[in-house]
Amino acid sequence: MNNKSSNLTNHRITESPPHRLTELLHHSITAALEAGKAILDIYHSDDFEVELKGDDSPLTKADIASHNVIMSHLKATHIPVLSEEGKSIPYEDRKDWSQLWIVDPIDGTKEFIKRNGEFTVNIALVENQKTIVGVIYVPVLGDLYFSTSEIGAYKVSVNLEDYDVSALIGQGNKLPLEREDKTFTIVASRSHMSPETETYVSEMREKYGDVNLISKGSSLKLCMVAEGQADCYPRFAPTMEWDTAAGQAICEHAGFEVIDWSTKERMLYNRAELLNSWFLVKK
Repeated sequence: MNNKSSNLTNHRITESPPHRLTELLHHSITAALEAGKAILDIYHSDDFEVELKGDDSPLTKADIASHNVIMSHLKATHIPVLSEEGKSIPYEDRKDWSQLWIVDPIDGTKEFIKRNGEFTVNIALVENQKTIVGVIYVPVLGDLYFSTSEIGAYKVSVNLEDYDVSALIGQGNKLPLEREDKTFTIVASRSHMSPETETYVSEMREKYGDVNLISKGSSLKLCMVAEGQADCYPRFAPTMEWDTAAGQAICEHAGFEVIDWSTKERMLYNRAELLNSWFLVKK
């Protein structure tokens, strides 16, 4: 254990990234952590106030509280925000945006309602349709994943009662981490396991023999690949841009690919159609 810790320490950030990306990373980390505080206040109360949105997906007062906190912090960046809980923005209005934040105030609202802790705050910065900053915070666990195209991807534990963003960035452990169990591992959705995913798992068993299958909620699946705990994440079921943008940034900046199943190329963002194609995350 000590050896592993010292190895991780050697991979921590030693140089400051370019000023602008650092500034934007600071804003997005602060937004995610402060949103986490608001979410946990509601999570530990009995006042969920669950509603159903037009597509029958659940919405809680925590989703709204998180959205409002994030918007208040990202306002200072003067970069437009596309949020799941924000107003719908027509493609005609956003098609010429060279940069935008893509936000999911709570990814995994169903997991939030179940109180299983498997929900996240997702914030990504997209430039020319490609993810350049990713921040994912897991409020119940206190885990923060963050990345930029300049510094790579990192994970750090956060004490919400007393944190300093610059210190957190400096303390982050570079992803992916070493994994002792080398068994081929697939991570899949806890709530959306499709027949196509089951077929893919069967194909991997034929190819690799022994295969571990792990089910997780929300963007934790993307985090598990970036962290090195899983070898791939097949998603052959619907997702939206705000479900995946932050996780894609972190995976890509950790050295993994997020492949659009229809184009067989890197998944792009700020599209006319915000519904993602199926995708595969892999080395």
